[in-house]
This record gives sequence, structure tokens and C-alpha cells, in this order.
Amino acid sequence: MKLSQRLHTIASMIDGHYSHIWDCCCDHGLLGATLLKQGRCDAMHFVDIVPSITNSLIAKLEQFYPLAALSQQTWHVHCLDVHALPLAQYRSQSPQLVIIAGVGGELTASFVKAIQQHALAIGQSVEFILCPVHHTYQLREALSSLTLGLVNEHLITENKRFYEILHLSSDATTPVSLVGDKIWSHHNTDINQHYLTRLLNHYRLAIKGATDETHAAMLREAISAYQALTPQQ
Repeated sequence: MKLSQRLHTIASMIDGHYSHIWDCCCDHGLLGATLLKQGRCDAMHFVDIVPSITNSLIAKLEQFYPLAALSQQTWHVHCLDVHALPLAQYRSQSPQLVIIAGVGGELTASFVKAIQQHALAIGQSVEFILCPVHHTYQLREALSSLTLGLVNEHLITENKRFYEILHLSSDATTPVSLVGDKIWSHHNTDINQHYLTRLLNHYRLAIKGATDETHAAMLREAISAYQALTPQQ
């Protein structure tokens, strides 16, 4: 199957070779299979918490990527919670790449915090590529407190939805912006304005129903930050 625009963009942001790549919340495994075929890693790890997904994926990988036919590569399928990636079992001298796509920003932040904490504890360098389906501001806010810097970021549109994709590394020195920096220079003004309008409408609607003051304060901060990106608002 052909990769979606979202998965294709993620794959295009990987221009190096990794000892291990973790395709988390992998669904049908299309992204991981593509990276395996491209030779982007020594070992590809497919991770999902749903047994029916991982069982089906194992059958497909055994059919199309039999381990006996792979000379210098291997793959593993893990049915587990992304919070508990077994990094210690696969420690390497070089950085490992963890890809988390298809879940919300708050859950993504929780995953990243747990993985980064474990990686620091065992001395394993880890990079992340993140593509949340929503709540990107909350994710960026959480990332700003971690020892991760921005490598690259993209804004894409697919099926009338917008996605921000972030590549992070502990070796990068560029701070993670709360609203993004590079994403606004990668697309034309019409796309940027459409995305900003949608974000502002979302947060303005959300603040009307906010009952928790801490959450309301975050929403006000998000509105102010996004308003600053466009003189029209």
C-alpha cells in the first residue's frame, strides 16, 4: 500500500541510519515496513498495544520480510504499552529513533517523558519523531521542560486535517517553540492562515467551556501565542 502524505513526510525526515527504529502505535506497520525496505536501520521495532494488530503484522512481515532473507537487518514486533519500551534490552552506542504518530498530544507527551526518563537512566541516546493528531500546543509545552532540542519540523495537510511533525534530539540546541517556528516558513500564506484560523477557533471555543482554571490559563496562553503569529487576528 502507498504511504499517506503524513507517513511519507515522516519517512522523508529520516535521512540517516539508526541501529534501532521504534515505530510506535504502528497500526498496519506501513511506515516501519517502508523504513525497513529503505535500509534505514539495523533493527526495526513495530509497537502496538492491540494484540490483533501485532498478530496480523507478524504474519504480514513473515510473508513479505522473512528474517531468513534479511542479510543485515532484523525486525521485532512488540505488543506492549509505549510507556514501557524495552530500550535496555536493545542498548546501542548510537542513537535510537522513536516514532510516535497517530495519538493525541497529551498522550504523546506522556510517552516521550517516560521513554526519555528511561533512556537517561540507562545512558541510551534517543531521538524522537512525533506527529500528534491534536493538542499540539500541550505537547510542545510539555516538551519545553525536557532535555530535547528541535532538529526539524513540518506542517502538512491531509484529508482536510493539519498535522505538525517534529524531529527532536537531545543533541539539538534549538529550543522547542510553543507554536512552532520552521513550520510557518515551509508553506504558503494561505495554508498558514487557514491553520492559524482553525487553531484559534478551536481554542476560543474550548475556553468557553473550561471549568478548571489551570486549563483555562493554558488556553488563554495558547490563544495569545497564536494571535501573535498573525496581524489579522
